[in-house]
Amino acid sequence: MKVMAQVGMVMNLDKCIGCHTCSVTCKQAWTNRDGVEYAWFNNVETRPGLGYPRTHEDQDRWKGGWELTRSGKLTLKQGGRLKRLATIFSNPLMPGVEDYYEPWTYDYDTLLSAPQGSTSPVAQPHSAITGKPMRITWSANWDDNLAGAPETAPEDPIVKKLHSDVNDKIRFEYEQAFMFYLPRICEHCLNPACVASCPSGAMYKRSEDGIVLVDQDACRGWRMCVTGCPYKKVFFNHATGKAEKCTMCYPRIEAGMPTICSETCVGRLRYLGLFLYDADKVTAAASVKNPRDLYEAQLDLILDPHDPEVQAAARRDGIAQDWIDAARKSPVYRLAKEFRVALPLHPEYRTMPMVWYIPPLSPVADALRETGHDAEDASNLFGALRSLRIPIEYLAELFTAGDVAPVLRSLDTLAAMRSFMRDHNLGNEAQPEIAEAVGQTPASILELYRLLAVAKYEDRYVVPAAHNEVAAELDSLACALDAVGGPGGEGPATVSADSFHVLKGVRAEQRTAATTSADVNLPHWDGKGVPLGMPTLRVRNDD
Repeated sequence: MKVMAQVGMVMNLDKCIGCHTCSVTCKQAWTNRDGVEYAWFNNVETRPGLGYPRTHEDQDRWKGGWELTRSGKLTLKQGGRLKRLATIFSNPLMPGVEDYYEPWTYDYDTLLSAPQGSTSPVAQPHSAITGKPMRITWSANWDDNLAGAPETAPEDPIVKKLHSDVNDKIRFEYEQAFMFYLPRICEHCLNPACVASCPSGAMYKRSEDGIVLVDQDACRGWRMCVTGCPYKKVFFNHATGKAEKCTMCYPRIEAGMPTICSETCVGRLRYLGLFLYDADKVTAAASVKNPRDLYEAQLDLILDPHDPEVQAAARRDGIAQDWIDAARKSPVYRLAKEFRVALPLHPEYRTMPMVWYIPPLSPVADALRETGHDAEDASNLFGALRSLRIPIEYLAELFTAGDVAPVLRSLDTLAAMRSFMRDHNLGNEAQPEIAEAVGQTPASILELYRLLAVAKYEDRYVVPAAHNEVAAELDSLACALDAVGGPGGEGPATVSADSFHVLKGVRAEQRTAATTSADVNLPHWDGKGVPLGMPTLRVRNDD
């Protein structure tokens, strides 16, 4: 057994309101530069829908992730080395700009310089790539809130997969009754296909915390990583000729701070923490024959940080004691392994993703309420979960390779918590049988409620800071994406502004400020003032 640490994230989809604050703050922090205008390291999709880029889940078309050969060997879906070498100068298995969207700006000069006339001047859209006038036909969030659903939703790869089981009428009744938001970032997988796809070895997974990064000096722009990533979260910067991706805000993580998308999330739906896992079993877990067994195989990889043997093995393998302590307090471990309410995104890609999701229960409760039923009654909720067959199947295709049992278990637990807590909060007699029906106790249901509903800042984000002995090495990594002109420009791409030492000091200042009700700038990358367009927020004493 080789114990390694992995920074993981859990998102509670019941809390996402689709405000896109996470996307905007991530955009401002990481991709507000030439060459990546179209790139969104974080985006929020409406489901059902085509997603971003369009139909990115159609691996029959894009060939992302891994597959098993007849002999049971794990191989890249895009092909072996010889096939990739044959297409290295012209990779056909990539989304085009039309699948993302062609970024644009407006001819504002016309508005400012047009002479007085009888009609108002119009600022026409111009391509941010070519500079020529263009017609806007798609964007990263074109089908938000089921916009254009009759035309776009039938092309959702999961809806198409379910088409053989249901007819069009039921499918579109489902669309109207069941809609939810799905925030997506890089999964920072345990078995990343993007890393294995890279011919130049520029993509790598950090041994310290499992974050997957791109070495900008080593990247040669082959773009095989774009094909290899089944989540399509690797982007090509057309200005620098380099690949870029979500960095899990590694300068902030090193300083013990949460990612920018987590800290600015309006719904407080994101949780950050550490997983301890057995690195020796990753390949075997990703190679199980039945895709529906991949979720359980990935759960088995995750080690119990409370186990003295695991702790001893972790110390033997160089994991510091404060990281082991953080893993014991990790909210992501509790939600994924202890309560088993969080599920991985598309485990059938065999990448072992480490951003997990709590499936949404609210749309089911809303459907009950609209029909005049008690949406908080346990028996009503349990029955509704099983009668709304297609939503469960859709969620199962997202999170458990089509296996509905883990999804039902997660939703049953959430429904039991909702019903049990109503009686608890109203002073009614407790019904322990509600908790027992989902394998919980009244005490554990209360713990789950505190974690999901009223958890404070330090409970949602348990991120241990990097150690001073490795800080110099982490500072020197040439992976920053915010240098002037972007990566690939003149001078070394270091993390000067986002360095470990600077952010560690900022984090200490924020903790002090939080106890004195002082103003705290949430992004605060360099500790010097407020970035353009970002208001200064006040941190409350109780958060």
